[in-house]
Amino acid sequence: MNKKIIAILLLLIGINQVKSQDVEQIIIGTKHSLRSKILNEDREYWISLPDSYNDKESSYKRYPVLVVLDGNLHFKSIAGVVNYMSSDVYRNWKIPEMIVVAIQNVDRRRDYTPDKIITVRENNTGGGDSFLSFLEDELLPELDQKFRTAPYRILFGHSLGGLLATHAYMKEKTLFNSFIAVDPSFGTWDSETMDKKLDSLTEHSFERFIYIATANWGKRNIRNRDRHVRLYEALNSKCKGELPAKLEYFENEDHSSVPIIAFHNGISAIFEGYGISYRDVEDKEQLTQHFHALSKRLSWDFRPPEYLVNQLGYRMLQSGNDKDKSTALKFFILNVENYPESSNSYDSLGEAYETVGDTQKAIQNYKKSLELNPNNEHAGMKIKDAHLHFRVKHRFRDNNQGQ
Repeated sequence: MNKKIIAILLLLIGINQVKSQDVEQIIIGTKHSLRSKILNEDREYWISLPDSYNDKESSYKRYPVLVVLDGNLHFKSIAGVVNYMSSDVYRNWKIPEMIVVAIQNVDRRRDYTPDKIITVRENNTGGGDSFLSFLEDELLPELDQKFRTAPYRILFGHSLGGLLATHAYMKEKTLFNSFIAVDPSFGTWDSETMDKKLDSLTEHSFERFIYIATANWGKRNIRNRDRHVRLYEALNSKCKGELPAKLEYFENEDHSSVPIIAFHNGISAIFEGYGISYRDVEDKEQLTQHFHALSKRLSWDFRPPEYLVNQLGYRMLQSGNDKDKSTALKFFILNVENYPESSNSYDSLGEAYETVGDTQKAIQNYKKSLELNPNNEHAGMKIKDAHLHFRVKHRFRDNNQGQ
């Protein structure tokens, strides 16, 4: 090989190295592994954390957990949808930020079938309860230990995964609070089997929310859709109050195309009302009642989001009306009550007190904000300015008294 060719190759290699140094990866998640004593095997799971998770100012936050079955298929798309619907970057705020956990498959027929399926050939179906035990007794405790989780968990499953999600919903005890069952495969649940399951239902199931999506199966559509409708109607008849559930049929989607649009609609149904606009809130009492109703429907305490209350407070604070300023103060006090570990909530309350002329309380809240976040330059500047104003004021008073 002559020297010119070698020189050109070295030049190209150098250019490629420079280019590769300019390339940065876009990371949507991390891979983890857990040795399951229950299943006697290693299980891999992927994690996608909310945008705010690693922000120092959000270190007090804990996040609901979304567990996704068939994670190898659905992780990227569902993590993206959750991010878009919840992140401050997009200001969509339809659902709370959450930690997405995608379970990778080993043997889905074994893991996702709650009942033994009798076939001519021997099979390993019927391991659904063991797999749920793995999720609840091994995986969720590990997540609680490693990440800042809140004990509100959602289980998403499609096809056989939807079957398992429905089964978990109907169990007397489960650590999951809400379920999204997308086109669940009820093929093994004949009328007799379904009736037995419905007869064993307790009131605990009706403290949970379930969303069931049905796809269009063409010629086989009637049988598939009928099973979903039958289950939903039976649940509705057994529930003493309003059933916290939704059944939705997708005429233009088949079994393969329905998961993502059904997930979007399902997670929206669970958190319906969470994304209320600040324009639709009149006062603190209305806002509190709105989230009280949401919490009652989901059997969990969901408080008004900090960003929403801040929006309401600053909108009122900017008004020249003294009544609006007083209302703003109530909103900021509410944020401090709901998020006592948030530096930003105290900083905003300090601004509110400063605006209404209560300098002493303003300084108290700025100091508390700085205590929670020593890097809060705004609070530090406000405290410094307040002390400077205090010294100038007293010096002026002393000079006048000496004349």
